Formats: sequence, C-alpha cells, structure tokens
Amino acid sequence: MKTLAIFGLLVATALGMASCARNSGAPITQEELMRRAQAIVDAIASGDRAPFEQYFAADSIIVDETGHIMDKKAFVAAQSPLPTGYSGSIKLVKPQSRIMGDTAVLSYDLDETETIYGHEMKARYHETDTWVRRGGEYQIVAEQVLRYYEDPAPGDTDAKHYPDYVGTYQLAPGVVLAISAEGDQLFRQRMGRTKELLLPEAPDLYFRKGVEGRLLFQRDERRKVIALIDRRNNEDVVWRRLAVMAK
Repeated sequence: MKTLAIFGLLVATALGMASCARNSGAPITQEELMRRAQAIVDAIASGDRAPFEQYFAADSIIVDETGHIMDKKAFVAAQSPLPTGYSGSIKLVKPQSRIMGDTAVLSYDLDETETIYGHEMKARYHETDTWVRRGGEYQIVAEQVLRYYEDPAPGDTDAKHYPDYVGTYQLAPGVVLAISAEGDQLFRQRMGRTKELLLPEAPDLYFRKGVEGRLLFQRDERRKVIALIDRRNNEDVVWRRLAVMAK
C-alpha cells in the first residue's frame, strides 16, 4: 500500500512538472501582443481567417462594437473579404497592458479608415483582449470592442426657423426647459442649469456637442412646433410645449 502511495505521488509530481514545462518560459511582451493584434486586424479587409484561427482559443468569447456576442466558430465564420469598391485599414495605437505570468490583458485604440467607392470614412474603437497561455501558447480567451461616440456633421444654420422653436417645454409638472435664440445660435436650458448650444444636423433636428442623442422639434399638421423630442438609443423623452398645451 505504501509503495502504491509513493508511486502515485511520483506520478502526480511528474505530471505537475510536465504541466509547468509546457507553460514555462518568459511571459509574452506587449510588443508581441501588439504584433499579433495588428496581424488580426490586417486580415479583416482580405477576409483571411488564418490569424483568427491561430490566435483565438477554441473557448473564446468575443463581443463586438454592436454588443453581438460570439464564440470562436461564429467569429471566424463572419470573416470575409470587403465587397468590391470597398477598402480599408486599421492602425492600433495607445496600447496598455497588464502581463502576469500566463495571463496578459492588452487594451488599445483602433483608428479605422474605410473607403467606399472613393468616399473616405473614419471611425475610432477601443478594444481589450485577454490572452491566456495554455500548452505553452498564448491565445485570446476574451475580447470586447467599444466604439467611440462621434458627433454628426453639422448642417446649415437656418435662423429663420428659430421663432418656431423658442418657448418653454414641460416634461412633468415643475420640470421645464427653455429654448432661446441669440443671433444665429439656438440654446436649450434646463431649469437651474447652464445653457447648452444646439447644433443643427437637418431641418428641425439638432444635437449637443459631445452628447449622444438627438433633439427633434415635432410639428403638428399645421406645421406648428408642439414638442421637443429628446431621442436617445432610439427611445424618446417628450417635452411638450407649454404654449401649445395651454390652447
């Protein structure tokens, strides 16, 4: 019995040493992680699936900028060449990493340039990858991508419509905001707060610099402004115009 116990201990020790040997070696560097990450994004335009197969673990979880959650199989299958007339490139910048033995976390920005039949478009993203060393190889086990918010392109200022908008709007009893005009500028001001400049995007549609969402002046069948719609993530908060409500 004692002999069997000793034999078992030796086997366990050998297995443990073998496992350590497989994961032995210096931890991966930030430079190597960035090289691999750049190879992955360089493969997107051509639809080359090889870097995705190589660097993503079989049990990885991927969350893209739209919130779509995928496993490796679905993620790899989604890779295909850009359509005819499309081209693009992605540059990785501002890397940060935390490397702790067999685990490495890499976080960085992605500056994307895409050309669609001669029209150049740009977008910025932030990505965080978690790499784990198993069997002596580092692979991504989790990835999450976020897209930076960008203001829309401002439209033409049309101050002749400002008198249609100026007034007081109510969300609930005692909760009001004022729309005012000063020259060719339009402002919104919540009660007890500072004024916010409204920038035009399209007729009756405005936005605030650096604030996600749109402000839409709603008109009735007589083209009179009756409400201000604060639209966020396709959901509306409606501020009713008091002058209209009183009629």
